[in-house]
Amino acid sequence: MFPTGSFRGFDIRLEPPGIAVITFNQPERLNGLAQPIKRDLIEAITQAQMDDRVRVLLFTGSGRAFCAGDDITGRPLPEGPALVPDIFPGHREEIGTYNGLRVLSQSLNTAIRNLDKLTIAAINGVAIQSGLSLALACDFRIASTEARLGSATLRFGLLPDEGGHALLVQLLGIAKAMDFLMRKRIVSGAEAFELGLVHELCEPAELMDRAMALARELAEGPQVAMRLLKRSLYLAAESTWAQALEDIAARTAISDHHPDAREGVAAFRERRTPRFNAWLEGR
Repeated sequence: MFPTGSFRGFDIRLEPPGIAVITFNQPERLNGLAQPIKRDLIEAITQAQMDDRVRVLLFTGSGRAFCAGDDITGRPLPEGPALVPDIFPGHREEIGTYNGLRVLSQSLNTAIRNLDKLTIAAINGVAIQSGLSLALACDFRIASTEARLGSATLRFGLLPDEGGHALLVQLLGIAKAMDFLMRKRIVSGAEAFELGLVHELCEPAELMDRAMALARELAEGPQVAMRLLKRSLYLAAESTWAQALEDIAARTAISDHHPDAREGVAAFRERRTPRFNAWLEGR
């Protein structure tokens, strides 16, 4: 069963029609992340992937931050039940850092990107370092005018080690990504919109309404075809023309014969709004 309630570092609620809202709940820490929180998030994301009740995931923050990156203060973990047991975080020596990044830190953004269900980041405030890379790993981003986005790891002599550099290159191109990272830029929501880092910009009071409206729109669409298309789009970005065509052909062989496709064609002929996702009813 997909978990709901308050956990270490985040809350989860499930809204109709299948929108999992994950809210970082440590505003006094600017919603900073620690390795156990990342592990719990990965578990929640994994369960969301496998639970038919969940169609869309929406991430947001509480207070004045979306997520200000890793919590490097050494403070105790926030209270709340753990979804998975704690394990040694690594980072004591070179190989420990290598493993900690691959297995714990990078795995969070990989889990988000590997979902076939669509994801939204509602960026309410500061999104820095791992907070930025988590938002960039989502499929859609809506930012408040009070949002501030950046990597800024070079301010500490550190690298953007959770995949944010690669996501910035995909979104901005190498030249703009170079400028963004090397000059330690932290941009406003408006600047992020101009750069193409976010899809929409809105006033703070409108953020969650707009994000939930988008989530409902996506959740009410034909889920099988949308999930297959999401995977094809990401693969196409890294494939040859022939590979992209082969991939979409294989996926179309599934979607063309799904009940949603029959319903879509029937609704078009009957000049009515299609009623998709009958296969999910009662799940």
